[in-house]
Amino acid sequence: MRAAVCNFDIGLRIRTIMLITTAVILLIALLPIPRAHAQTLQILHNFTGGADGGFLFAGVTFDQQGRIYGTTAGGGSQQSGVVYRLVREGEGWVSSPIYTFQGGTDGAAPYSRVVFGPGGLLYGTTYAGGEGYGTVFSLRPPASACKSVLCPWIETVLYSFTDGADGGYPQYGDLSFDQAGNIYGTTTYGGSSGNGLVFKLSRSGSDWTESALWNFTNGDDGSYPLSGVIFDNAGNLYGTTSSGGIHRSGAVYELSPMQSGWKQTTLYSFTSNDNGSGAGGLIMDAHGNLFGITGPVGAAYELTPQSGGWSFTLLQTFSGGGYPPTIGSPTFDPQGNLYGPIPSAGYGEIFKLTPAGNQWIYSSFYQFSNIGPAFPIGAVTFDASGHMYGTSEFGGSGGYGTVWELTP
Repeated sequence: MRAAVCNFDIGLRIRTIMLITTAVILLIALLPIPRAHAQTLQILHNFTGGADGGFLFAGVTFDQQGRIYGTTAGGGSQQSGVVYRLVREGEGWVSSPIYTFQGGTDGAAPYSRVVFGPGGLLYGTTYAGGEGYGTVFSLRPPASACKSVLCPWIETVLYSFTDGADGGYPQYGDLSFDQAGNIYGTTTYGGSSGNGLVFKLSRSGSDWTESALWNFTNGDDGSYPLSGVIFDNAGNLYGTTSSGGIHRSGAVYELSPMQSGWKQTTLYSFTSNDNGSGAGGLIMDAHGNLFGITGPVGAAYELTPQSGGWSFTLLQTFSGGGYPPTIGSPTFDPQGNLYGPIPSAGYGEIFKLTPAGNQWIYSSFYQFSNIGPAFPIGAVTFDASGHMYGTSEFGGSGGYGTVWELTP
């Protein structure tokens, strides 16, 4: 049944991606160069698949000093992925791996983004490693001042999944935190029914204790969550599943805290008319409306609270071949415009949806081409100046992905 969500052995997965990368590079060389874009694209780093890493599934995170952090699923000295940092120097950026996964108990293949959490540390997940089924980890800088950009950070494995009742194989979703510093996320597999779960990590002295908030049953509640969960102001959690639901195409769900546990409510079950399943993650606006992107081909949608239920609106459907799959979450800019990655449209694009009364007006914010980055999958991020940053799974001079910046 796990093949239903297109997941397989991590070594086979990376080898398959490498074959696809070679094909993409050959195709790029044969195709014409397209017209220029209104925005200016700058590649901040071209990954080589070596010590610097390769294959980027997640977006980037900024610290307060404007430095950029992210993950690669492959590359590194053991080909198990890295956490990298980009630091601005003069007119350019310098990339360095701050942690290289060894592929053992420390984890392997981080598909998700690293985010800052309790104590100002970086937190993330790996798809594999640990006990063999993925980890939740934290990273902190070296205790003493480092005079080299190559000084590694210190990793702590907070939890190793066993693919049993505790879940297994966390994938693309960001981790979330409550005000008490507890950590929340999802695993695609494991749990009491083997269909994935939503987990919570609570600090217990110097250790962390894992608990399952909801075990997906592959019924109306869905199955195989690929993305993480987000909070609303009342402490409810929201997320998506890539399968299950009434129409077997995934679902959007809500988890509400109760004295006896957590109550699950299915807000929407995707249909064959929604251009994909609930593969991508969610974002909530200031009014409590939810926005997401379906996959594999992709469509942007909105869920609005209405009369005790939720009203679903398909904002825009996208065309493409369906690979790579759409797994990112949408992002708002300060003006309330909505952006997101559609990797399967040619070489990929970043869409823009502009609110206009009760409608959203679609435009292609940027279309990637046969040169440079190819196939943006992770969520995009804005800096204080309104510049957009993101990653590509493939492309760049090395063919193993890029970190890029778009400026007006």
